[in-house]
Amino acid sequence: MKLERMLSMKGGQGEASYVNNSQAQAQHARSMLHLLRETLDGVRLSTAEIPFVVADLGCSCGSNTIYMVEFIIKHMMKRHEAAGCDPPEFSAFFSDLPSNDFNTLFQLLPPYGGVSMEECLASDTHRSYFAAGVPGTFYRRLFPAKSVDVFYSAFSLHWLSQVPDVVLDKRSTAYNKGRIFIHGANESTTNAYKQQFQSDLAGFLRSRAKEIKRGGSMFLVCLGRTCSDPTDQGGAGLLFGSHFQDAWDDLVQEGLITSEKRDNFNIPVYAASLEDFKEVVEADGAFVINKLEVFRGGSPLVVNHPDDAAEIGRALANSCRSVSGVLVDAHIGDRLSDELFSRVAGRATMHANELLEQLQFFHIVASLSLA
Repeated sequence: MKLERMLSMKGGQGEASYVNNSQAQAQHARSMLHLLRETLDGVRLSTAEIPFVVADLGCSCGSNTIYMVEFIIKHMMKRHEAAGCDPPEFSAFFSDLPSNDFNTLFQLLPPYGGVSMEECLASDTHRSYFAAGVPGTFYRRLFPAKSVDVFYSAFSLHWLSQVPDVVLDKRSTAYNKGRIFIHGANESTTNAYKQQFQSDLAGFLRSRAKEIKRGGSMFLVCLGRTCSDPTDQGGAGLLFGSHFQDAWDDLVQEGLITSEKRDNFNIPVYAASLEDFKEVVEADGAFVINKLEVFRGGSPLVVNHPDDAAEIGRALANSCRSVSGVLVDAHIGDRLSDELFSRVAGRATMHANELLEQLQFFHIVASLSLA
């Protein structure tokens, strides 16, 4: 099955759901609000007759997307008010792949207020914008030409449109034998992932260049790395390339799955370097870079009791399952998926202190506008 028809964060509101395991993403996103404000301050104001349109690409199904969209809209309301302009109507599009749990997302949306701008700015119980969902991959067109003022995308662009074919081809030097992620893999494998990332990002930029209004801006956040060597995937490497990898090896050694079954599964994630990202933007030429930096986000583990090793183990397993569980379930089935993540939790529990100290995510933060 094509990845874009099945990839999603884990839906619903269970223990391993994205809704209940995205607190770290919320913390990381909020720590970057000062950078988002800078981007929004450069966006052209709308006239009252033309709706102001915001789109969150890769919105997933939790409350984080709602918080960020409301932040963007309230900031732009204040700018219109400060400039003495009559505010436009606001529209927000929540976009993700068709398999995303839009039902859970829409249940979290507050009702439309239909009240004055002042009341909307002061209210957390009503929204001041019209909302709609847009299913589809952001590596292709999603919106009409020149229709969106602000594109926001956080923690999504590191997901590739597909695992490169050569990585799954036994005859290729890029065959990722014995691994389910590229952390520590050979140069051919990581180059295949890099090329896929850059090809995907180029498609993303081509599409947005047609859809964004002149005077609009994009604020993009994705997993990044500080090391120039792509075989070192940083925090993503520790999340997917250590205890998660070992748990797959456990299933093979215990005869629950074959080594070939393991080797046919690869996490379609690439943590890029600044240079990887910059090369694509500059080669495309449609956008200018207003800001491009690596930002330290922190740990993906949010725990109430840092001295409780078992809680840390569960947190790592749930964090991993909330983002990759749908793919794992599709590959080995629910029962073996339960076995796998139980082993992840057990292994992580034994290395709890190390995880708390070493598991850190870095993000690429980019602010772009039309050239």
